[in-house]
Amino acid sequence: MTIIETVIGLVLLVLLSNLINHYFKFIPVSLIQIFLGTCCALLFKLKIDLDSSWFLLLFIAPLLYNDGRKFPKEELWKLKGAIFNNAIILVFITMLLGGYLIHLVIPNMPLAVGVSLAAILAPTDPVAVHSISKQVKLPPKILHLVSGESLINDASGLIGFKYALAVAITGYFSLTTAVGDLLYFGMFGLVLGFVLISLVIFMIEWLITKGFNDVVFNTVLQLCVPFIIYIVTEETFHASGVIAVVVAGVIFASKRYSFIRIQPEINLVSERTWDLLIYLLNGIMFTILGVELPVAMRGTIESENVDTLSAILFVFVMWGILLLIRVVWTYCYQLFTRDYQRISAKKRLKIAFLSGISGVRGAITMAAVLTIPTETATGDPFPERSLVLFVAAGVIILSMVVAVVVLPFIVHDPTELKTRGVLEPFNEDDDEAGDAPEMAQISNTRAKLYILKSAVRSLEEQRRQANQLAVYHLILEYQFMIKRLEAVEQGQSASDAATADQIKLQRVALKGQLAELERLHNTNQIREKVYFKFNRSLQNQLRNAKHKAKLRQEWPFPTVSESVRRFWRIFSLWVGIKRDENYGTEFRYAERMLAKAAISSLSAYLKNPEVNEKELNREVLYHLIITYRSVIEKQKSLDSLGKQEYQEQVRKLRFKSIAAQRLALQYLVEQGYVTHQSAINLQQYINHEESLNLRASVVAD
Repeated sequence: MTIIETVIGLVLLVLLSNLINHYFKFIPVSLIQIFLGTCCALLFKLKIDLDSSWFLLLFIAPLLYNDGRKFPKEELWKLKGAIFNNAIILVFITMLLGGYLIHLVIPNMPLAVGVSLAAILAPTDPVAVHSISKQVKLPPKILHLVSGESLINDASGLIGFKYALAVAITGYFSLTTAVGDLLYFGMFGLVLGFVLISLVIFMIEWLITKGFNDVVFNTVLQLCVPFIIYIVTEETFHASGVIAVVVAGVIFASKRYSFIRIQPEINLVSERTWDLLIYLLNGIMFTILGVELPVAMRGTIESENVDTLSAILFVFVMWGILLLIRVVWTYCYQLFTRDYQRISAKKRLKIAFLSGISGVRGAITMAAVLTIPTETATGDPFPERSLVLFVAAGVIILSMVVAVVVLPFIVHDPTELKTRGVLEPFNEDDDEAGDAPEMAQISNTRAKLYILKSAVRSLEEQRRQANQLAVYHLILEYQFMIKRLEAVEQGQSASDAATADQIKLQRVALKGQLAELERLHNTNQIREKVYFKFNRSLQNQLRNAKHKAKLRQEWPFPTVSESVRRFWRIFSLWVGIKRDENYGTEFRYAERMLAKAAISSLSAYLKNPEVNEKELNREVLYHLIITYRSVIEKQKSLDSLGKQEYQEQVRKLRFKSIAAQRLALQYLVEQGYVTHQSAINLQQYINHEESLNLRASVVAD
């Protein structure tokens, strides 16, 4: 069978497995894929020459990169100690102790071979963990710990397997060389991952800021990143490509907001493309694992030296050894961890058992174990090679099956599952994260708030020197809708508090403007006519601040009375300019300086030690600052920006904000924060805004 036919066949099997999983949801799709692959291997004699180097490059590199990209960095940092200990120390304890126990159970298996087998079975498989986690509601800490550990432990497991295998083949081992290689392999892989992804991020940001906003180009570039980083790290520097791609994914996740907000389409298209790629790679990988199982087990089944029942018993014994080591390690680790010292011994044992059962093995183990040569350096057959393959394949299947069968009886936590790679709910106090919901199911109003705030954040990130006026115009529109929704969501008391803050801050800004007006007048920068006009206007605003604050600061469009006043203001300015050309220049200068003074006054007020900034309504403050900034930008853009160009900027920015809203809604839907009906209503809301924008575009054209 040609490679093209094989790939098409594997893709069809992946589709079939997901179709079966739709009707049998209690069976993980990975197990179905393994079963289908095994059936094809037995029925159609399907064979795939599995090479570990291309397997790691083609499958493991992008999958681990995506896992690192989606892993919540807060949890990764919070559990860094436990993840490091499990990924490094536990792996080597399992390798040495497990290898020795295997040698005791199977005397015919040399110690070096037993250590090799234990080394490659020690790492948990991130893709397998993710697959199992979809079926079982593991506690978040256990899930994040096992998931974070599985991102890193492949490197330590592969290093241990490499040296144990070398000892089994050559009979020679150097501790100094092994430790040195481990440090170089891991640390240099980490550094390279950081450096290479930083260069990629810099290039993407530079291209976008220079106007090269090709979405397809950026998407393809992002898809190529894990392959490039893995190849450069492995082939050029001979370091750990696995660690490099994981680090690159984590760094990319923390830095990507600097450019996806500029072009939300990049994020939208790239995320959907990543979903498609991961869907296929994940499914094909487990299907290939199923195809390779008969190859791994056939030698033991057909062998006259090893009884098949004994080999199956060895599988259970090996799995039990791995489970016991992991459970004991986790339990003892809790005794020295402050967070777990207060809980009962029974609960610590449950957590340890959960950690042990959820540490499933997967395709990386199979890919590595199939690289065991058939002969040693002396030309003799590799000792117990067929049994090693059989035990490894059996432990992979057994760990998955036990996790699916046993974990539901242990876990009784009804809270929503937070799977690996799921972004943490946003916190209103975290500017980088945003304002995502905190509950599993949220109201339609709360979801709409999150969507609108996502649109505001996207507009802020797209703000450039040439389009600031259009950006501020749209932000003020969204701010109006946000404040109205918050008033509904938070109740009347919160609305009254926001109004009080608004009045207080507006009076601070107006007083700052009056002080600046006096300074301009006293330093002869403006004449009497301009001074009296602004002074009268500011004094009226200060007197009427309490009465008009809510209406004037919320509503982004001019009311009828304001339209009349604006018309009269423009007319009087025109008349004044006709009489004196310098009048208009002074008027615009004063307006700009007063707006700057208002922002400075607000800033000085917030720096006052007697003022508690956290008690102020942030949306009110943000709205005021944007209002004054729009005044400044309007004065700056008055001569350089034509009406048609301004409207075109608004139209393009509105489409981008709509894309950001869709992305936010998609996140809410994928994480189960909104019901199906709410999602439909919110989608209709976004579609309505897009329809209005399209209609306005047609009219303009």
